[in-house]
Amino acid sequence: MKRILITGGAGFIGSHLIRLLVNKYPDYQIVNLDKLTYAGNLENLKDVQSKPNYSFVKGDITDVPFIGELFEKNDFDGVIHLAAESHVDRSITNPLEFIEANIVGTLNLLNAARSAWGGREEGKIFYHISTDEVYGSLGEEGFFVETTPYDPRSPYSASKAGSDHLVRAYWHTYHLPVLVSNCSNNYGPNQFPEKLIPLVINNIKTNKPLPIYGDGKYTRDWLWVIDHAMAIDTIFHRGRIGETYNIGGNNERKNLELVHTLCDIMDDLLGRAPGTNRQLITFVKDRPGHDRRYAIDATKLKNELGWQPTVQPEAGLRMTAEWYLANEEWLNHVTTGTYQQYYEKQYA
Repeated sequence: MKRILITGGAGFIGSHLIRLLVNKYPDYQIVNLDKLTYAGNLENLKDVQSKPNYSFVKGDITDVPFIGELFEKNDFDGVIHLAAESHVDRSITNPLEFIEANIVGTLNLLNAARSAWGGREEGKIFYHISTDEVYGSLGEEGFFVETTPYDPRSPYSASKAGSDHLVRAYWHTYHLPVLVSNCSNNYGPNQFPEKLIPLVINNIKTNKPLPIYGDGKYTRDWLWVIDHAMAIDTIFHRGRIGETYNIGGNNERKNLELVHTLCDIMDDLLGRAPGTNRQLITFVKDRPGHDRRYAIDATKLKNELGWQPTVQPEAGLRMTAEWYLANEEWLNHVTTGTYQQYYEKQYA
């Protein structure tokens, strides 16, 4: 029986990963560690919370004594580290919060794992989940590969770059068995509606303006979140220790093009006349340091481990819109903050 610690498991990507692992590996003990900030929501995991191989621990990865005690009490075979502050706009407003969570928090986990595993690293894995934003900005052509030099442009991406470097340093200096993956933009059910796709869906539903930064031509590669969870599962079990793997969706879209597609899907789902929702589009002042284009080359992951995305863009966007429309209670709880009451009810 393996005992796996997943940090940030109540968040968007983390909850999908936990659901996958809990159901796929009944002999694993999956421990979900989450601070339950504004983006951590245990309602995301209602369907697995009573499973015998799942448990939840509320805690902060920046709390050194707490993290040390957690590792002492649990003989973890692996750590999959997703806990992070991740919204670029928030990092521009409060960079220190991102340094503390993403760099200091990662360092605390690395130190705890090193202390707990010292001298018996065989079979242990510290897997760090990162972002393609650490690579900076691309021009009209080219792709990010695993050897692309780092060139972060925001406090968020700089903090993730710092945590990536720390993880690799612990591999080279202390021989801590690590894996790193850098993914493109995720989308799908349960994403907090500060991010572009759920924000647009929610605003369309309530007939609010759809804010588009700058000229709307900023380009991102969009990855279906469940495809990402399956990639993490694949890398965790079969990835080469010390290696980095890029995870992409093969789905480049300019922001304005993406919003147009969502508008058309929502016209259909809400029974509105074609073109109705596009009238809600509003161009707003650009974000400082806005990267022009991200694009992932996931050839290494495909060739070495056989993973590739399974969900096509239009199908994924439609499934996402349908989920938000079918889960108004979840969305209302998130947008009002009352989802935190779920923790008090279930765990107090």
